[in-house]
Amino acid sequence: MAYENILFEVTDGVAVITFNRPKALNAINGALLNELSAALDEIEGNEDIRVLVLTGAGDKAFVAGADITELATFNTLQGKLFSRKGQLIFNRLQEMAIPVVAAVNGFALGGGSEIALASDFIYASENATFGLPEITLGIIPGFGGTQRLARLVGINRAKEMIFTGSMVPAPEAEKIGLVNRVFPQDKLMDETLKTAKGIAKKGKVSLREAKKAVNTGLNVELGIGCQIEADAFGICLASPDAKEGTGAFIEKRKAVFKGSLLK
Repeated sequence: MAYENILFEVTDGVAVITFNRPKALNAINGALLNELSAALDEIEGNEDIRVLVLTGAGDKAFVAGADITELATFNTLQGKLFSRKGQLIFNRLQEMAIPVVAAVNGFALGGGSEIALASDFIYASENATFGLPEITLGIIPGFGGTQRLARLVGINRAKEMIFTGSMVPAPEAEKIGLVNRVFPQDKLMDETLKTAKGIAKKGKVSLREAKKAVNTGLNVELGIGCQIEADAFGICLASPDAKEGTGAFIEKRKAVFKGSLLK
């Protein structure tokens, strides 16, 4: 598929989606959401892709939020449908069988922060800024921000950010646990891809089961979470990659994981 609002490339098992509306600071509109959904379809249909990295074109913005010129035209029903559309697409990032890493350069505001929050973890450049400023427009976050932010940084911190619409610079975002690591701007993608390529060398089934166990177990009682983990552990042991990993350890060699989610 030819894309106009994103760039899509795959190298060494790592897919990179770059939000590419630099004149609009990569703001989200309906067309971008459609293209993101199509790219996720493409990734899910490609067994060779093992990690997804999300980033923004240019050095000013990851995604600076939703396209306000489009939002301003919506009535109640259109607003609800737009919100649900974004939620369902961002949910796919959280539910994908492969790890998803956000490499945030510049502004990640509104929908930009919400995309990053739907990823498995976030790396940021020193000039990155996070925030959910929708309250300053008389609205609220609509792509999962009220839900994911509180789960990540705590309910009181999330309420403060949402109620004030304040922006959080990268060092503070790292301090409160919103961001995993902060890098100089010119090192962000190199460091992100280094991590992504390292993850891509791991077993695909074990990555899927680890992600599922953490995400599914987060909102259940500990005993149920441990049962989810035990089930996932058993599934991993039956995979070809587990045979390769344990065999390589016994034979004192480096494991080469080639297993598929289909086996």
